Amino acid sequence: MGITAENSQAIARRIVRIEPRFREVVSKFGPAPIGVKPSRISNFQALAESILGQQLSVKAAATITDRVTSASGGRLDPVRIAELTPAKLRSAGCSAAKARAILELAQVVAEGELRIRSLNRKSDEEIMDSLRPLYGIGRWTVEMFLIFQLGRLDVWPTGDLGVRRGWEKLYRMKREIEVDELEERGAKFAPHRSHLAWYCWRAHSLY
Repeated sequence: MGITAENSQAIARRIVRIEPRFREVVSKFGPAPIGVKPSRISNFQALAESILGQQLSVKAAATITDRVTSASGGRLDPVRIAELTPAKLRSAGCSAAKARAILELAQVVAEGELRIRSLNRKSDEEIMDSLRPLYGIGRWTVEMFLIFQLGRLDVWPTGDLGVRRGWEKLYRMKREIEVDELEERGAKFAPHRSHLAWYCWRAHSLY
């Protein structure tokens, strides 16, 4: 279930009350958009684009996504993707690992093994358990799916480099923060840690 823009503003104020260091970032970037508007793309397309864009620049990811979309008839559809060969995906710019990952995802969705539309009704933990066994889909990919596709409010991606660097800049740390420490220090912001992560990303770009 989504939230209103007013809810997002209230979350921003709460984050600042808990930690005033976020005041400048919140003031500059305003309320986080997470959970406010439903995604315009399907769950399959969101995951497919995430797989195709792994470890690539935004421009390179967009190029490969466009090529795969064209190869599948103009739409990132699981049935159409499942009909492609690894060679066809490789010719579109996919690595062997990405070709395997997107084909396996397409096949389990097309064959009904993964009811991808029903993920919206599952808990974060259930979604993690459903997606993590698939080749090429790790914890980070699922966390980004939860935050940006499903609009889940309390995902804390402590393994994300941008989140960690943003936190370090806000706290003017002279060392790299450990994942376990960041997990613990972010606990007090629950149940709005997706918004917290968003502000850490903004802080990383700001400072």
